[in-house]
Amino acid sequence: MKNIKLLLLGDVMGPDAASYVGSKLWGIRKNLGVDFVVANCENCASGNGVDKENARKLLDGGCDFLTTGNHVFKKPEARILLEDMGELIRPANYPPQVPGRGHAIVDTGAFSVLVINVLGTVMMEPLSNPIFTIEKILDEEKGKYDISVLDIHAEATSEKLAVAHRFDGVIDVVVGTHTHVQTADEQLLPNGTAYITDLGMCGPIHSVLGVRPECIIEKLTTNMPVRFALSDNKIEAHGALVTLGEGKKPISIERITF
Repeated sequence: MKNIKLLLLGDVMGPDAASYVGSKLWGIRKNLGVDFVVANCENCASGNGVDKENARKLLDGGCDFLTTGNHVFKKPEARILLEDMGELIRPANYPPQVPGRGHAIVDTGAFSVLVINVLGTVMMEPLSNPIFTIEKILDEEKGKYDISVLDIHAEATSEKLAVAHRFDGVIDVVVGTHTHVQTADEQLLPNGTAYITDLGMCGPIHSVLGVRPECIIEKLTTNMPVRFALSDNKIEAHGALVTLGEGKKPISIERITF
């Protein structure tokens, strides 16, 4: 049986980063033999949020599916996009009346993938408990998919780790997003789940989480309101490559930069 390779990409920071990923990804997929790509696009629009133009860049450029986070509704058009764009989801633990879905099952023809997106609640939005939300989704979708992927968009490393251990051996791949810094703790957990605390960022490397350093320095030294501007320095894309073997179970996870 051929191994399956999943590529998970961290927060895409701005239109230039969306263009960069879209220009490189098909080549990366070919070189690495990637079968399925998920990217977090909650910051792909100018000034944060998600818009159709930049989501489309990512999807046309080689992404199969897009997750988001706490900035998902910053652009008004996101409400419509979440209803109309089948490849885009928002965190599942928002209230049920909020537009869009928090999970989806994607059929590639060769295998099906359950993608779940949740928002952490430690130092974040006071949403429903992410663990209970995930449990409900898994119960609803039991037996309907081959591979499961969770993007937990969260501030606290402890929360990401706790969620991963709670679903170790239940969800195949658990990746963290939001902090924009790629962590060096990629691992297979004791029961087989592939995990990394944060995928990092697709954005300008000489920046403060994608923003021009001078903006953040001014904010930190004056405590005055500052208009953040994206850095225009060299862009890199960060993420993780997960390989699944027999039984469509993870056999490795490695950090990726391009």
